[in-house]
Amino acid sequence: MDRDLISTSKFLSLVLRHQPEKIGLRLDDEGWVEVDELLAAASRSGRKLNRPLLERVVRENDKQRFAISLDGRRIRANQGHSLAVNLRLQPVEPPELLYHGTVAKFLDSIRNDGLVRGTRQYVHLSPDLETARRVGQRRGQPVILVVEAGRMCREGHLFYHSDNGVWLTEQVPAVYLRWD
Repeated sequence: MDRDLISTSKFLSLVLRHQPEKIGLRLDDEGWVEVDELLAAASRSGRKLNRPLLERVVRENDKQRFAISLDGRRIRANQGHSLAVNLRLQPVEPPELLYHGTVAKFLDSIRNDGLVRGTRQYVHLSPDLETARRVGQRRGQPVILVVEAGRMCREGHLFYHSDNGVWLTEQVPAVYLRWD
């Protein structure tokens, strides 16, 4: 993505996942906001944003972070919220293994506490090694953890699959992690 798309994606992540009030927005219970309302609020806050740029970010974002409703009137983030939103996700059975990309400085905490959601609603897991590696690289040299998701599910943990392919769960206790 070019600079404009990256900058716009970061702006949308801020206002659709974490701080909509920063530009005077209110998300509904499912995280949606009217596109016209978003565009007007962005403009009032000094951000240049128009419908074609917004649609381009939604279409070209490599992680498919955002979705526009089928009628084209609303937009929301697919996951990653630190706000309480109900994405209407239904529990699904995960693959036997999922992956989590991180960096070495977090390993002691992960060994003690497992993977915790922190300020987000869910822990994010990747369906493949390459995606986990890309996630981990954002903060430095990646370390890939293998999550025994199938065993977790059989032992009562719930998993959800977001529209953009990210697997979500409330936590991953350390006993379900492999340090391959």
